[in-house]
Formats: sequence, C-alpha cells, structure tokens
Amino acid sequence: MVSEERTRVLDPERDTAALKALTHPLRIRLLGLLRLEGPATASELAVRTGESSASTSYHLRVLAKYGFVAEAEHRDGRERRWRAMHELTSWSNEAMEASDVSRAFVSASRSAQLTHLEQTLARYVEDMAAGRLGPEWVEPSGISDLVLQLTPESLTELRAEIGRKAGELAARDTEDPRARQVVLLYAGLPLAAQGTGTGTGTGTGTGQGGADAEGAR
Repeated sequence: MVSEERTRVLDPERDTAALKALTHPLRIRLLGLLRLEGPATASELAVRTGESSASTSYHLRVLAKYGFVAEAEHRDGRERRWRAMHELTSWSNEAMEASDVSRAFVSASRSAQLTHLEQTLARYVEDMAAGRLGPEWVEPSGISDLVLQLTPESLTELRAEIGRKAGELAARDTEDPRARQVVLLYAGLPLAAQGTGTGTGTGTGTGQGGADAEGAR
C-alpha cells in the first residue's frame, strides 16, 4: 500500500476549493502524468496532452496552489519543472456524498479513470505489437468483468484485501529488474435488481483476462 505520507486524503468540508480545482479534467490528467512518468515541464506536458504550454502552465499553477504539485529540481534555469506531491489521492465515498461539489469531484475522477483504462489498453496493444514488452506478459495481462453476490461488508473486505495484496507484491518486486509499471484498475459497483429479477445471477461475465482490479489515482 502507498504510505500515508505519500497519500493526499481529501475532506469535502476542509478541501472544497481543492475539490473544485481538481474536478477539471486536464488538471486530473496532468497530475496523473506527473505521478506516472515523473517530473516534467509545462512544455513537455503540453506535448503529451496536445494542449498549449500556456494552458498546462496555468493549470499546473492551480494544482500547486492547492498542494497537489510543487516545483521539482530544475535541469537548467530556463523553465521550471513540476513534480507530484503524492502518489495517491484518497477520500471517503460516504463523506463525498455531502455536497454537489464533492459529488462532482468523484464523478470527474471516475470518468478520468475510465479514460485512463482506454488509454492504457491502447498503449499495451501498441507495446506488445512493437516488441517493447516480452511474451511473458501475454498470459498475466487482461481485463475481467466478474459479477458476484456480495454484502456491503464483503465488498469492503474484498477492496481492502486487493489493496493489501497489491502493496505487498509491489514492495516485493520493487528491486526486480524484470518489473514493469502495471496499471491496475478494479471496480466494485453494486447494482439494484431490475424488473422482476431477483438479482441473484451467478455472474459469468465476459472478461477473458486474469487481472481484475479497481484503479485509484
């Protein structure tokens, strides 16, 4: 698991302005890029996002104002570099139900996660086709869409166990030269029964891969 000092925990009462700032889709993307790829300048991020450097520079300053990013060590004196202040943003879903602002933030974050999944899948396909990833990655990679019958308590336990195990394996592999950055997204979304159905299906799903997970920025 990511350590507490590397996690930004958002509170809907204390962080209203920060939540508004982070709801902007480009700011979410910029923060994600800095977390995934390391420090960068506004110009470098402009190339990666297809935005102007003036736009990325402005949005980086907004992120800095609310403590999401900060200036990094400069390679030279010409342009400032930015780094992410945390590896993860976390919050309580229950607490985020308190206001329109916090609910909008959660919605924007989840939309960004879906976009991230699509972009990651496209990049994975390209990397495999170009030989940038070896054949040993074919079997363990994939997406699953299991459907399970769970209580709220069991879903909470499952999410916690996935997070615990993911952290354990990442710590074990941190010095292994074969390790690669793996994007792990998992969703636990309960559905109410529709029509006359009982909601007790066995959940065969259509996923063919072996990697089910919920992603968190």
